Amino acid sequence: MAEGEVDKTEKFYPGWQYDAFIKNIHEILDNLPNYFPNYKGQGYEIAGFAWWQGHKDSGNQEWVDGYEKNLVNLIQDLRAEFMAPKAPFVIATVGFGGKGMGGNFLKIWEAQMAVSDPARHPDFAGNVLTVDTRDFWRSVEQSPNGQGYHYNGNAGTYMLVGDALGRGMVELLEGKK
Repeated sequence: MAEGEVDKTEKFYPGWQYDAFIKNIHEILDNLPNYFPNYKGQGYEIAGFAWWQGHKDSGNQEWVDGYEKNLVNLIQDLRAEFMAPKAPFVIATVGFGGKGMGGNFLKIWEAQMAVSDPARHPDFAGNVLTVDTRDFWRSVEQSPNGQGYHYNGNAGTYMLVGDALGRGMVELLEGKK
C-alpha cells in the first residue's frame, strides 16, 4: 500500500464511520420503497441537512484544532455527494455544561458557531445556520442518568435540540436568514 493510502479492509480504519454513514444513506435512497411503503417512484429531493455532533472530537487536540475546517469540509462533501450544492445545513452546537461550558467543548462550540458566520464563510451566508444548544443542557439532578455525553439521557434536551434544528431549517428554507 502506498504512503497515505488507507486499508479499508480493517474494521476501524480512519473514516470508517463516515463511509458507513454515506453507504447507509445511499442504501435507503436507492431502495425507498423498502423503507417507505407508500413511495411510488416519484423521486426525491435532498431538501436540507441537520447535524448534531462534537463530543468525541473533544478528546483529541488535533481534532479540536481542526474542527471548523473539518466541519466546512463535511458540509461541502455532503452537498457534493448528494448533489445538493446549496441545500440548507443546520448545525446544533455541543451543549455540555450549558453556559458554563469550558475547555475543548467550548472550542468546538466556537468552531460550530464560526461555520455560519458569513464574515468567515461567505459561501455559507444564508444557507448554513448554527443553533446554540447550551440553554438546553439539563443537570444530572434533572435527568434520568449522569451520562453527560448523551446529555444525561434527558429527553427534554433532545426535544429542544430537535425543535431548534427544525426551526432553523424552516428559517433557511424560507430565506429568512
